[in-house]
Amino acid sequence: MPVDLSDRLDGPSLIAVWGNDDPGTEYRLGTREYDWHTHRRGQVLCVESGLIHVRTAHGSWLLPPHRAGWIPPGVAHAVSVSGALSGWSVFIAPDAGRHLPDAPRVIGIGELMHALVRKAVTWNTMDRLQPDQDRVVAVLLDEIAQAPQERLHLPMPSDPRLVRIANAILARPENERTLDEWATWAAISSRTLRRLILAETGLSFAQWRQQARLTHALEMLARGDPVGMVSDALGYAAPSNFITMFRRAFGDSPGHYFASR
Repeated sequence: MPVDLSDRLDGPSLIAVWGNDDPGTEYRLGTREYDWHTHRRGQVLCVESGLIHVRTAHGSWLLPPHRAGWIPPGVAHAVSVSGALSGWSVFIAPDAGRHLPDAPRVIGIGELMHALVRKAVTWNTMDRLQPDQDRVVAVLLDEIAQAPQERLHLPMPSDPRLVRIANAILARPENERTLDEWATWAAISSRTLRRLILAETGLSFAQWRQQARLTHALEMLARGDPVGMVSDALGYAAPSNFITMFRRAFGDSPGHYFASR
């Protein structure tokens, strides 16, 4: 990502860039990792194919096609891009984004927002916007602020014992240990584990583990892995069980989820 755009506090209040996986592209996509970093500007990022996984200290957010992620200024994050052929990123000056949420989130993308970003991309070399362009920016900022929030968030606990369990599950999502077995493994009582994970993430242990598995599933599907392979990797007895869980979460079968987008 271009540091001069994401960190500059001068220039236009909003800078939009379009990207693909071609060598030399200013906003390079494809399949790659961006290590932990921060921006002085707020960032909205979106892909039209593939998947983006944004990690922060408080959890991670998944961005399937035509969902966007909002990252406020100064929030440390790491980004994994899987199979993205095209997409865009918008960098918003702190003063211009002061009415936007103060925590990361996933938002839905409408046709108007998409069209406005397309228009704003043509201004990314300008140091100063014209009055008509400022009006477009105002509408785009309103669209971002009012966009529906998507439930594609995996919150991370902060208690060290729960962090150890969470990281172990993320490393091996197919692991079928029960809550009681995880509690014994982490030297914590089952009751405390049950209480803390709900208090710190807002999810029960079963809900958190399923969301972790969905995170892993979406990343594999974005890479083009077949449904049977994803089902096996997550420890499901049969692909049909995985498909049922996926359809319940996203309203579509995993085989059609990315193809339809």
